Amino acid sequence: MRHILIIGIGAGNPEHVTIQAINALNKADVLFIPTKGAKKTELAEVRREICARYVTRSDSRTVEFAVPVRQTEGRSYSGSVDDWHESIAAIYEALLLGELGEGQTGAFLVWGDPMLYDSTIRIVERVKGRGHVAFDFEVVPGITSLQALCASHRIPLNLVGKPVEVTTGRRLAESFPDKSETAVVMLDGEQAFQNIDDPDAEIYWGAYLGTPDEIVISGRLADVKEEILRVRAEARQRIGWIMDIYLLRKGADFDE
Repeated sequence: MRHILIIGIGAGNPEHVTIQAINALNKADVLFIPTKGAKKTELAEVRREICARYVTRSDSRTVEFAVPVRQTEGRSYSGSVDDWHESIAAIYEALLLGELGEGQTGAFLVWGDPMLYDSTIRIVERVKGRGHVAFDFEVVPGITSLQALCASHRIPLNLVGKPVEVTTGRRLAESFPDKSETAVVMLDGEQAFQNIDDPDAEIYWGAYLGTPDEIVISGRLADVKEEILRVRAEARQRIGWIMDIYLLRKGADFDE
């Protein structure tokens, strides 16, 4: 029986890696590192740095694999994601069969935490369901971009006694500010915050959190939205890619 470790490695700072994650990395015979094309080489480099810094066993090896690009043209969102996951599952299956022997342990290094807006667990479950390769797996948590965002802005996530919604840019208008006083927005390629018209809304925005390129901006949404749009566009042009997240809030800890 093969064994798989799905290890959260943090939001970009190698020092985000927990002691539990370090111990898990050193249990792995094979460390699988995804690559996402020339524009996102930094993502693979962070994984390589983590392995070089923390893996002490001399007999483990790394195997890199290319992640296919999700095809969106002419497809529904759910359909394109399902096809994409199926393609990645086929790659995972080939890796387990071709690179991992019976009784060995393999590790997938996952940005942030595997439970939050990441599909590695889903894809591994899909591979398991195919029935072509027998394995079990465990998940090691990691620091998320959400935690890094709040730390960089020195804010608590929630208002006292009040809920938090984690959503996407596509769904933001459905909830904030009428249904949620605090909304954390991930995977927002359209910068949906610019369409929020509320004079009391505040935003805490961050990009490349935990990395040397980290950028954070906060303030009243109406005052800083244009600055965020400009800085974001410039950073994406300069670096070639961007990963950002933001928190929108309206209200206070205690209602008056």
